[in-house]
Amino acid sequence: MQSILLITPPFTQLNTPYPATAYIKGFLNTKNIEAFQMDLGIEVILKMFSKEGLEKMFAISSERVSENCQRIYALQNDYISTIDNIILFLQGKNPTLARQICSGNFLPEASRFDQVDDLDYAFGSMGMQDKAKHLATLYLEDLSDFIVECVDENFGFSRYAERLGRSANSFDELYSELQNETTFIGKITLNILKERVAIVQPKLICFSVPFPGNLYSAFRCAQFLKASFPEIKIAMGGGFPNTELRELKDKRVFEFFDFITLDDGELPIELLNSNIKNPNSNEFKRTFLLENNEIVYKNNTTKQDYKQSEVGTPDYSDLILDKYISVIEIANPMHSLWSDGRWNKLTMAHGCYWGKCTFCDISLDYIKLYEPIAAKTLVDRMEELIIQTGENGFHFVDEAAPPALMREVALEILKRNLKVTWWTNIRFEKSFTQDLCILLAASGCIAVSGGLEVASDRLLELIKKGVTVEQVAQVTRNFTESGVMVHAYLMYGYPTQTIQETIDSLEMVRQLFEIGVLQSGFWHQFAMTAHSPIGMFPEEFGVIPQQNEVTFANNDIAFKDKTGINHEKFSFGLKKSLFNYMHGICFDYPLQDWFDFKIPNTKIQPDFIYNALQNESDFNTKPSAKIVWIGGKPTFETFTKSKKGNSWEMMQLMFHDKKNVTEITVEKEQGEWLIQTLEKISISSNSKMTFSQLKADYETNLEDFELFWYSKSINALREIGLLVL
Repeated sequence: MQSILLITPPFTQLNTPYPATAYIKGFLNTKNIEAFQMDLGIEVILKMFSKEGLEKMFAISSERVSENCQRIYALQNDYISTIDNIILFLQGKNPTLARQICSGNFLPEASRFDQVDDLDYAFGSMGMQDKAKHLATLYLEDLSDFIVECVDENFGFSRYAERLGRSANSFDELYSELQNETTFIGKITLNILKERVAIVQPKLICFSVPFPGNLYSAFRCAQFLKASFPEIKIAMGGGFPNTELRELKDKRVFEFFDFITLDDGELPIELLNSNIKNPNSNEFKRTFLLENNEIVYKNNTTKQDYKQSEVGTPDYSDLILDKYISVIEIANPMHSLWSDGRWNKLTMAHGCYWGKCTFCDISLDYIKLYEPIAAKTLVDRMEELIIQTGENGFHFVDEAAPPALMREVALEILKRNLKVTWWTNIRFEKSFTQDLCILLAASGCIAVSGGLEVASDRLLELIKKGVTVEQVAQVTRNFTESGVMVHAYLMYGYPTQTIQETIDSLEMVRQLFEIGVLQSGFWHQFAMTAHSPIGMFPEEFGVIPQQNEVTFANNDIAFKDKTGINHEKFSFGLKKSLFNYMHGICFDYPLQDWFDFKIPNTKIQPDFIYNALQNESDFNTKPSAKIVWIGGKPTFETFTKSKKGNSWEMMQLMFHDKKNVTEITVEKEQGEWLIQTLEKISISSNSKMTFSQLKADYETNLEDFELFWYSKSINALREIGLLVL
């Protein structure tokens, strides 16, 4: 019998669990509070996409209007007979099926396969397993299209009834929908939930609702629990209530939930648990509840939120980690990271160290309160999770990972000789030098994603992004040349953005892809949110809010831009061009070709990005810079060099890495100093040396440090692991 059941309602991701419940369970472990967690979404998906699930689905499907769905229905036996094998393959349990999938004779094909062109070209860099995953993904998407048209219009693999949660200022529509009969997917969901509650017998059930696409399912589950298990208390927390339910006024919400908590969930849930165990306790942290038939917001405890060092290591136990499904939607290695492979999720720092972007919810605690975690603690948690899950892949889900902390984490990973793969979200700031990027790659960093937003220096300044397009180009180059893939979040329709700036932004993006420093990207249209500087002070940004009275959710705010431009019309062209650029094609197409309406010519020079990358970095090294050696020990031999009757003792050092051998020749005294110094500053050594300390150490017995530091020999070492950080 567990006191708390933690649930992520349908749907989030197919390939890995959303981490909120694992974070909370890890914290509850530190308090010896029993908890069980479940990802209800993946369990529902596995029931639906099974032989039995498809048989039931086809049997209850409605009339098929489209030709595509008529075809899928006609091929239902082919889908029913292949589905279990395909799911096993996507779970990594049936890898030999890849050849059969790629043969073209195994999978039934409907309209999603119309987009398949030259897959051998597209997957040349990714291989047969990935090509098969992509084809199997198209097969599932065909089935998804059938479900949406003929079974349940609200279905989506990573969301359910999302429209009901988006900009829902009023609870009316969602409440009305909850009075309707339970759908086919809803019945599967509630059956699984009923069985689990009977086994776990919790006193408190906590739903983590990160997105609008989880909201309806959370309410439907809570409605069922109130009817079937009225003695159980029910709470909701997570990203959606944290951002959207801060002004909750509709009492009907509490027909479903007893508590709604805001922001960090650790202390609120601990106190809810105490209140349930001891009815005389009346301490709450950031919690809405109904009292005397009125909504009250209670924040009456004197206890402070826990520091990040105190919340424990996320605990993924109870989750069916070996049954998640890896899919590949498009043939882009960087893009596939979100949907392919199982990642342990961790956070380097609470909040954002920058905290200035005008479109971001910087007024809310989850961004405003910045608190980094010590590198040693983070890597300890990584090691714990590897033991717990058997997986050594990590996705750091930061708002923006701090460069200095990333450096320390990378050094700690290398020092422990830990073999991990990791990626994270960053700001494209100048701290990401070539040397730092090399270090991050050496520690297992394979990819970064960051906000380029609008590739216009005027708008980047207005956004308070703190970067320029030239700087972004240089940082993406540094990552790319170090073997780290780069994904850019792109924005259009920012207040005061002109049509010219949209086209110029597209040209910047085209050049970044063409020159090869960006591998992936995604355009989204600007949305004004209630807790961002634009949402709070719209008049300063030339926008006019069009807001209804808020009694339920408040985040996205409809608005009119004083420019009067219809930014929506650029959506298709921007996304189509990007899709092609990500595949490495169509760079020579005129920008006009992507749009079916007249656009202005770009004012960006065709070699703008190329020229930005020619600007050399400042060669001056800061005295406080750390000097680190991540290469191996050299072999060496000494010899005598003679010229015009004079002779010198020389030393040849040979450095072997995984691919090559690098040889340098220096005077014997320099060579002896170099061997000793590389040992001192090696990654396995506890001693740290700054550039000024290195210079002073050299000059104890030798002369002309600058001449030596900028010599060909040192430049050769800089290429293979002598880093200035």
